[in-house]
Amino acid sequence: MEFRDYYAVLGVSESASADEIKKAYRKLARKYHPDVSKEENADEKFKDVGEAYEVLKDPEKRAEYDQLRKYGARSDGSFEPPPGWQSASGFSSGGYTEADARQFSDFFEEIFGGRGAGGFSGGFGAFRQNMRSRGEDVHTRLALFLEEAFHGCENQIQFTTHEVDGQGRLVARPKTLNVKIPAGMREGQHIRLKGQGSPGTGGGENGDLFIEVELAPHPVFTVEDRDILVTVPVAPWEAALGASVTVPTVGGKVSLKVPKGSNSGRKLRLKGKGLPGRQPGDQIVILQVVMPERHSKEAEELYRQLAEAEKGFNPRSKLQV
Repeated sequence: MEFRDYYAVLGVSESASADEIKKAYRKLARKYHPDVSKEENADEKFKDVGEAYEVLKDPEKRAEYDQLRKYGARSDGSFEPPPGWQSASGFSSGGYTEADARQFSDFFEEIFGGRGAGGFSGGFGAFRQNMRSRGEDVHTRLALFLEEAFHGCENQIQFTTHEVDGQGRLVARPKTLNVKIPAGMREGQHIRLKGQGSPGTGGGENGDLFIEVELAPHPVFTVEDRDILVTVPVAPWEAALGASVTVPTVGGKVSLKVPKGSNSGRKLRLKGKGLPGRQPGDQIVILQVVMPERHSKEAEELYRQLAEAEKGFNPRSKLQV
């Protein structure tokens, strides 16, 4: 019997979310639907996509399938389920009809259709209880405000583990944990908590919990790796003559010297004012020259005098048309 890689069929990774799996299925189902598709073997591909989605959309089937993938296929690509395998989430408990079963491959039917070799009862959990197995790693995400990532914080997270209950059934267990977040966490960085994943069986160790950090959008700052960027408005005379201005940082306000003759878009660096770390990031200040909404008559007269004094200056001299 040939092993089927359902993740490859849908073109998603093993860590794909339920939404990603659903989107991939819908896209491929439209592509290969026999009523509209001109693809070669569209009917078979449509069935393959439906079978893959049938397994991966269901948390229990997906958990069983992931364990079987660890059990592995033979070098020639063939596959046999573990001795005594019987699914706890297949046809017998899923409400399938004989007509439904004919839509699926031998692989699916062998794994989820109750055609196992016998010897164990109770399905997936019973099989796992008879072997030493490390618990599954659990992956979750945690959204942080920039201030929390900068200073560090303690947050409560909720996630789901899978374990075998007293009747040998694979069940989902919600879990809540208080987690200390160190200062300086970046977007996409992971925290690993050893042993906080799904429980092992047969004396196997627990899996680990991996927390991926996400940064919520900030109304003032943006983040690039460890650097923090902020746009600071300056008046035309501050840009022309130079000035000392107060600018915000996540750690507090600081004074910054604007060099004489600065233009909009000029970047000034505040060393070490970015996200903390062994090599702290910097804060990049982007100057934005802002004109007053209204001018007094005196100011307009001064602009006319400035235009006369600088009449040799053409800001569009390098503009090529």
